[in-house]
Amino acid sequence: MAVEGAAGSELVKVVALLGAAVVMVPVFRRLGLGSVLGYLSAGLLIGPFGFGWFSDPQAILHVAELGVVMFLFVIGLEMRPSHLWSLRREIFGLGALQIAVCTAVLTGVAMLCGLPPATAFIGAAGFVLTSTAIVMQLLSERGDIALPRGQKIVSILLFEDLLIVPLLALVAFMSPLPQVQVEGGRWMGVLVGIGALAGLVAAGLWLLNPLFRLLARVGAREVMTAAALLVVLGAALLMEIGGLSMAMGAFLAGVLLSESTFRHQLEADIEPFRGLLLGLFFLGVGMALDLAVVVANWPLILTGVLALMAAKAACIYAVARITRSPHADALDRAVLMAQGGEFAFVLFSAAQAAGVIDGAANANLTAIVVLSMALTPLVVLLVKRFARGGGGPSMEGIDVVDGQTGSVLIIGFGRFGQVMSQALLARDVDVTIIDTDIDMIRSAGEFGFKVYYGDGRRLDVLHASGAGAARAIAVCIDDRAAASQIAALCGEQFPQARVLVRAFDREHALELVALDVDYHIRETFESAVRFGQAALEALGVGAEEAARISEEVRRLDGERFDLEVAAGDIRAGRPLIIGNTAPATPTPFTTPRRESQRLDAAGEGAPPV
Repeated sequence: MAVEGAAGSELVKVVALLGAAVVMVPVFRRLGLGSVLGYLSAGLLIGPFGFGWFSDPQAILHVAELGVVMFLFVIGLEMRPSHLWSLRREIFGLGALQIAVCTAVLTGVAMLCGLPPATAFIGAAGFVLTSTAIVMQLLSERGDIALPRGQKIVSILLFEDLLIVPLLALVAFMSPLPQVQVEGGRWMGVLVGIGALAGLVAAGLWLLNPLFRLLARVGAREVMTAAALLVVLGAALLMEIGGLSMAMGAFLAGVLLSESTFRHQLEADIEPFRGLLLGLFFLGVGMALDLAVVVANWPLILTGVLALMAAKAACIYAVARITRSPHADALDRAVLMAQGGEFAFVLFSAAQAAGVIDGAANANLTAIVVLSMALTPLVVLLVKRFARGGGGPSMEGIDVVDGQTGSVLIIGFGRFGQVMSQALLARDVDVTIIDTDIDMIRSAGEFGFKVYYGDGRRLDVLHASGAGAARAIAVCIDDRAAASQIAALCGEQFPQARVLVRAFDREHALELVALDVDYHIRETFESAVRFGQAALEALGVGAEEAARISEEVRRLDGERFDLEVAAGDIRAGRPLIIGNTAPATPTPFTTPRRESQRLDAAGEGAPPV
């Protein structure tokens, strides 16, 4: 009976967690305050300093950190090694500059607040480590992760995640306690970390893809999901054993799988767990806010929160402007990243254990970081409202896609989607149209189109759009990476529908062939061929001859593309390109109807050339 009572008590806690999230998050989102603040408020309400339903928020935080781990794994899946290499300046240049400036300034601010130098440095270093979970969640809700300004923020966050390792080593050197660990032990720790990193890279390069190919042949969906979780948690565990960041391990695993054909399947499998655990993390952060500490030391904590957030935001803005970011992007980055983060808790705990700071300082600094995390969504909303005179585009009058049906689902209603829809609508085909551009949706409504708001990269949105019953799915967006992601997702999840995709360029077309889409067309190819045909006619070439030449261009391009597909190399069809540098033996594009004849006087009577 005692066991049953304990099990029932644990079940009550689980129900309390889920109930708090289900009630608070929709309320806060309805009020326009965002889901993050809803989770934080729910955690505060049911935590040890609210209703007291939970007494150990640190235990929940430890489990919920897996949400951050999975979030970075999903981000890693979108970061191909070539793309990550292209961000090296932002990661190590912009990231290092921002960290250095913020650490120096925030240390001075903390000392002005009355903290001793060592405590001030630890507090500043912890506050500099921005909350990856909060920033990534806010970027995700806005759809800004893939945009240039979002990529810069992601790069800085990656550098900060790398920074936790040297900071923990620095805490060990700052410790006034007797060193029980010999120098060789430190070097052994470094070697273990390097070995863990090498092991992860080796597994990613040579083991993961064969594993997923084997599981795909088995055809058990639940096993694929289990394997996806195994990869994420295994990478996190390996990095933790090596003394490195769990989140960084998951990110590297994602990067190593970013070229895999199973990338989109993995992302779809991880998504439900990522969202749930990330919400649990925010709940844990809300529970960790010790109201007794805040009340007892409110002058120091309030001053610290406001001073550190203002100073960090000012430093970030200055660095962004120095590196030539526009004012709007610099302000947005400063507001989003002005808070401390989850790695600060790790740093403060390590510093207390090493004797660098005492327990009171740890409690005060932790309260400052938690309050800054809670204030960030509010500050973002306030700045957005003041900066734009009432916020961004309103969703008033915009219908979110939900339970639609149609024979054809059109994803993206820009210039391309608008034109292609005309043929379908002329035959009274039942279409469902979704897009994420609110201004375009509102403008299309003025011209008689019903366009729903929905992001085609999300599986739940595709289901709500009727993709499961559609006969055809037309991907008409102008984002190459997103188009490929949607095409792969539709091919895997909705086999009954023919998938037609707008290709960005020739390389993208080759990528779509590898994804086995039913039809693709390069967005400028056909119009360029027709344009060339019109140019010939403008020069006096007959309409039939110009049309025949255009058809020949299409044929040569098709043969060239077939060669490229067969060889897997975009340069394979180079001999079929008609250049404007004459070869050694000129070859006419079309066979002459008759031999050429000189028309000048000197050529009269001369034999044909």
